[in-house]
Amino acid sequence: MAVGIFDSGLGGLTVLDAVSKRLPDVPFVYYGDNAHAPYGVRDADDVYELTTAGVQRLFDAGCDLVILACNTASAAALRRMQEAWVPADKRVLGVFVPLIEALTERQWGDNSPPREVAVKHVALFATPATVSSRAFQRELAFRAIGVDVEAQPCGGVVDAIEDGDMILAEALVRSHVEALQRRMPKPEAAILGCTHYPLMEDVFQDALGEGVAVYSQANLVAESLADYLTRHPDKLGEGTESAFLTTGDPARVSNKATQFLRRKIAFVKA
Repeated sequence: MAVGIFDSGLGGLTVLDAVSKRLPDVPFVYYGDNAHAPYGVRDADDVYELTTAGVQRLFDAGCDLVILACNTASAAALRRMQEAWVPADKRVLGVFVPLIEALTERQWGDNSPPREVAVKHVALFATPATVSSRAFQRELAFRAIGVDVEAQPCGGVVDAIEDGDMILAEALVRSHVEALQRRMPKPEAAILGCTHYPLMEDVFQDALGEGVAVYSQANLVAESLADYLTRHPDKLGEGTESAFLTTGDPARVSNKATQFLRRKIAFVKA
């Protein structure tokens, strides 16, 4: 009954933490491709090859359902994977749709035509690869009309967070917010389009101001996953043990992950 969680590095641990609390009886197998992180500066073909390799490893671990807890992978690889690669008895889901459905106040699985929504001006903060893919805008267009999205590629933030340099991460976040506000002075909502960014949510909120609704992903993905598994209990895979897998150095990644989540995490080689 295991569910796989895939990420290019440590950011997906924010999603893992949320889904584990929401679904405490479900074992989760986490795969971090730390040897090749970050994905946010790679091209789409490279991201696709790395993502399919990681997801296959999770399939092999007994996961029939895998969550891409990586916005870059969701943006650059997911649609291509679903159309031509994912086996018929498996499912791979991304992290964009729950976020967009919360923003547009639509129920999970609502496939009705796009309609006008209350929010008209949205700021998107994401990695350069996610921004260049325009995947967020494409998915939003399926559900809403008349929404202006201003995207800001946030170079350096993921590296700073993974290195544990939160002072640099905060400085970079404030710089990126200022850059976006020069183009969109008064966004009504802000999307944190990277699973690392929940760790900086307070900084984003402070820099944007109290009047801006900040949407972060982890809890929204957890609620959507719980709903999905209620409707598709057959997608709980045969795996029974939780595990943390990494393509990087297990000792180094375990130490970083323990600092990241502030609880003991022990990775093994993928």
